Amino acid sequence: MPHYNAFRIHNDQGKHSAGIEQLEVVEPEQGEILIRTRYSSINYKDALAGTGRGKILHHFPLTGGIDSCGEVAQSNDPRFSEGDEVIVTGYGLSATDDGGYAEYLKVPAEWAVPMPEGLGPLESMALGTAGFTAALALHRMEANGQTPEMGPILVTGASGGVGSLAVNIFDGEGYAVTAVSGKPQQHAWLEHLGASEVITREQLQLGHHALEKGVWSGIVDTVGGAMLSGLTRSVRPWGSIAAIGLAGGHELNTTVMPFILRGISLLGINSADCPYSIREEIWQRLATDLHPRHLEDIVGQVVTLEELPKIFEKMLNGETHGRTLVQTN
Repeated sequence: MPHYNAFRIHNDQGKHSAGIEQLEVVEPEQGEILIRTRYSSINYKDALAGTGRGKILHHFPLTGGIDSCGEVAQSNDPRFSEGDEVIVTGYGLSATDDGGYAEYLKVPAEWAVPMPEGLGPLESMALGTAGFTAALALHRMEANGQTPEMGPILVTGASGGVGSLAVNIFDGEGYAVTAVSGKPQQHAWLEHLGASEVITREQLQLGHHALEKGVWSGIVDTVGGAMLSGLTRSVRPWGSIAAIGLAGGHELNTTVMPFILRGISLLGINSADCPYSIREEIWQRLATDLHPRHLEDIVGQVVTLEELPKIFEKMLNGETHGRTLVQTN
């Protein structure tokens, strides 16, 4: 069998290492497909895994990358045929199974979503887990009764992948979006993406009372920690918070007051284990009514597998914005 390049992550007796290695292509077993990949992307979770700064991988070694797309090279499942274009995000990629930072990827067929009409490989990874997560947040919030008429939506961590796509997607659905970003140089870019207002973290003025003035009808929070804790106090009655990230910490210190006196909802957004029926619906919507109007402006750069370590460091140091794609083939 031929060999292919993959970005492998090791941890030998507590010592982290990662880099390009050559692996042998393995034919798919029953119920699996082999994908000749085209693109992947870099998410915060990928940077944590690739640098060893986060406990992401369940065992070692594994190939990194929680996103992938490409064409089916071999299929051992009736749902797919050779040449079909597919998207794979989440599930066990770069956690329990090899991920998308490779020229070939073998996965269970049930993990793959057919490429929707209207999306191509590059666009699908410009969206990737980040776009899927932002759209899933909208899906869950609207299922919980969120509407544009209820008032402004706050998006935290707005200059990142999920945040910038959430700004664009929610604006496209008619919501007034206020973006929070600690990067003043990105404020004009966020306004271009659809933010009606861009503020700094300091301007939020979270307060310390159990209930603060209700300002936001809903929140898409990619930060967690103290920011999410404080924001629960300023959501208007019957508003929803979509909790997505934990870059600011995993603890949540709040009271029951906003929940029992204002009826607000805290919605967990787990894109990795999203049920397949919802996953397929979200990808169809991302190709149609939820397709970001400024997707090309959200993609900052396209890099190679060899450039991954450098980009990981920049992302963890807060030196990136928007989406970074990885050309794998």
